[in-house]
Amino acid sequence: MSNQPPIEVPQGAIRLNTDSQRLEFFAQDRWYEMATDVPTLDGGARGLAYRAGGSNTIDVITIPTSGNATDFGNATTTAGGRHTAASRTRSIAAGGGTPTRINTIEFSTFSTTGNGQDFGDLTVVGAGGAQMGMSNQTRGVFGGRTTPGNSNTIDYITIASTGDAQDFGDQGNTEGGMNCFSSPTRGIMGGAHPANTPRIEFITIATTGNSQEFGSLMHDQELSAAASSATRGVWMGGRYAPSPTNMSTIQYVQIQSLGNSMEFGDLTSVRNDSGGMSDCVRAVCYGGGNPDGQVDTIEYISISTGGTAIDFGNANHSQGYACTSNGHGGLG
Repeated sequence: MSNQPPIEVPQGAIRLNTDSQRLEFFAQDRWYEMATDVPTLDGGARGLAYRAGGSNTIDVITIPTSGNATDFGNATTTAGGRHTAASRTRSIAAGGGTPTRINTIEFSTFSTTGNGQDFGDLTVVGAGGAQMGMSNQTRGVFGGRTTPGNSNTIDYITIASTGDAQDFGDQGNTEGGMNCFSSPTRGIMGGAHPANTPRIEFITIATTGNSQEFGSLMHDQELSAAASSATRGVWMGGRYAPSPTNMSTIQYVQIQSLGNSMEFGDLTSVRNDSGGMSDCVRAVCYGGGNPDGQVDTIEYISISTGGTAIDFGNANHSQGYACTSNGHGGLG
């Protein structure tokens, strides 16, 4: 055993936390996170879009800069309906259907174009039906999924450490495919596939346990694109029962305040099965489908300001997507 005295940290010392990529300062007896972010990429947050079933291509965009997507690499599977999560350095995609349901998890490094790599396995096979994942800087959480019979199991992983997922708890809605976003502390799930429900639920990301009721969406709906800042989350488009009817409606909630969603504005056209991503300023609605077929259009909104979506550019393909970013609301 070493006889060296412990190192005394001076009050006001500053360090870079290499796990969170945040600056921290020392006060009294602990480190506190500073409000200033350490940029992870020149030019702004990066978003990855995993193409739906039948192809394993991954698109990439720079969220603050409108324009067309470029190629990032290939996923390890052609599965659609994937669950997604992300830290500032890693993008996670899990599960899906090919149409055979799978439980594999893969990761990519945002700063480096290339193919996905094996991470581990979910506890239950299945597809999300649409984007179904929540995360902060350290933990990724995946809600229930559409399987033969559906599952309400919630799994979690530690994003920096490869390995199999562990049980987190259960969601109240037994259907899969709820559309999700996060703040640094709370994960929000809304809607469901294939049941169509207005139910909104929430979890505390750092604490395992069952989801709790948050409020209701404006419709009995599914397959919306979901994204957030650290305080406000939005659902963009989707479709609602009983037809089902595709919609262009954008709705929002304040993440820390329980209650029903409220009207935000509209997409430029109806669509469902789109991917959602954000940099805490912009929320992006990526690809999807409508009654006329699959679309490759990308739109965005300013999360803090209600109104109609604006053209961003085009995806590499006309199809549904599941998306991640290294600037989303769960990262603050």
